Amino acid sequence: MLQIEDLVFNGWGRRFFDSATVTVPTGAKVGVVGRNGVGKTTLFKLILGELSHDSGEISLPKNAKIASVDQEHPASPVSLLDTVLAADVEREALNAELETAPPERLGEIYDRLIEIDADSAPARASEILSGLGFSNADLVRPMSEFSGGWRMRVALVAALFAEPDYLLLDEPTNYLDLEGALWLEARLKKYPHTVLIISHDRELLSNSVDSILYLHDGKLDLYTGGYDEFERQRAEKARLQTAARTKQEAERAHIQSFIDRFRAKASKAAQAQSRIKRLAKLAPIAAVVDERVMPFTLPSPEKKLAPPLIQLDHVSVGYDGTPILRDLNLRLDVDDRIGLLGVNGAGKSTFAKLVAGALPAMSGHIKKDGRIKVGWFHQHQIEALDPIDTPLDIIRRELPNEAESTRRSRLAQFGLSFDKQDTTVADLSGGERARLLLNLVAMSGPHLLILDEPTNHLDIDSRRALLDALNDYAGAVILITHDRSLIDLVADRLWLTADGHIKPFQGDMDEYARFVLDRARGITRTPSQRPAQKAPPQQHQNNKKRKKG
Repeated sequence: MLQIEDLVFNGWGRRFFDSATVTVPTGAKVGVVGRNGVGKTTLFKLILGELSHDSGEISLPKNAKIASVDQEHPASPVSLLDTVLAADVEREALNAELETAPPERLGEIYDRLIEIDADSAPARASEILSGLGFSNADLVRPMSEFSGGWRMRVALVAALFAEPDYLLLDEPTNYLDLEGALWLEARLKKYPHTVLIISHDRELLSNSVDSILYLHDGKLDLYTGGYDEFERQRAEKARLQTAARTKQEAERAHIQSFIDRFRAKASKAAQAQSRIKRLAKLAPIAAVVDERVMPFTLPSPEKKLAPPLIQLDHVSVGYDGTPILRDLNLRLDVDDRIGLLGVNGAGKSTFAKLVAGALPAMSGHIKKDGRIKVGWFHQHQIEALDPIDTPLDIIRRELPNEAESTRRSRLAQFGLSFDKQDTTVADLSGGERARLLLNLVAMSGPHLLILDEPTNHLDIDSRRALLDALNDYAGAVILITHDRSLIDLVADRLWLTADGHIKPFQGDMDEYARFVLDRARGITRTPSQRPAQKAPPQQHQNNKKRKKG
């Protein structure tokens, strides 16, 4: 088991862990949660020995194998399959030893290869690669042909294939599409050893882990159950703590009243002294701190437009004369909430550019009101921010005619405190940058919000705040995200992007999850061009009411 005792770590001008203690049982699947910046990644680096703690102890079983996925595989000339197979260090070493081993050693080597099921390794590696979106044709491609995002997937595949005794995963779904996230969720349930996973994906934390490790106030608390059970237990703990504090404060007031009344009376002096000692022994119960995050500000459009908001008739769109999406016949109404599904590379972001007006149609006709205002959030905006800019610099350009006090007030509404408003973008956290941009793109009260992976840098509470804001927003929404919970609670219609087309998906997210996993078991997909998939049998149109999170 992993044991952490009285851990103290100071770094970067603050204390991250203050006498933190926890025991993680062998074989546990543990979700590691806590506010952004509380020290989750720092904890992983301490466990891995990449950072040295100031005091305390972190202990693992002797000879335990431990691995993490913290960087992409290098762009080497080695093939994809060989790269993954090399992650099983023992198998690689045994196979290499066969080349030069003396005859008397060969039997022992072959026995060990049989014991670790070495012959099935290529099939096992291929199965994991397929689940995360690679095809049979990709197996022989050199690593240098894959982009950084796909090489991050390779690193995850290699870790899952090697099956270390302790697997540490830090936000693995951030570089996966929804389909990859669904497959990983199912895979983690069956992982044979201990997993610690930092994630803000509520569905993954509810479905794939059996414990939650909560980081707060420099401490580590382990809760049994998934995230939903953790929230219930934490709420009950807070209720009991508040009740105990209220009772203690009443007892303190009663004792203090007796002391004040009888301290000066000789006949009561002994009792008064006794109560003074009793009062001193009452250890104070800490007040429950409200950790609510600032809400998102997503103003609804001032004036609604007549439907349809946008209508596409036989539209094709792509790049350099090559269509990515063809013959699109879609209608978006003024209050539609669309969850746009499909694997990475299928054309979801291309569709977002088309609807946002950033990419012209190659053919067909687009009908939309000239007065339409579109708010478009995508990850490239975060990457394109000037690192020396401050939030105040950015909002000055957005609101050139407003008073400085108005600009600062607006940033405060975004959740950026006064000191953060003059902080450079380079020194803001990913969550703070995402919060700034999400609020900025919605500031004008657009008729349509296009959100392309809006939650990558948001913690669970901020995701809940975004969910609440979206459900209060009265315009149309197109949502592209690997966050299954957000789609489930915001979208009332699902569109599936596949084989160069976008068509309605007749079903809900549970049905889509089953569709994805069934497809992963039976069909190999390529990163660049997936074959057409038959949708599941037609069922009722998913038109559930929008739910509050």
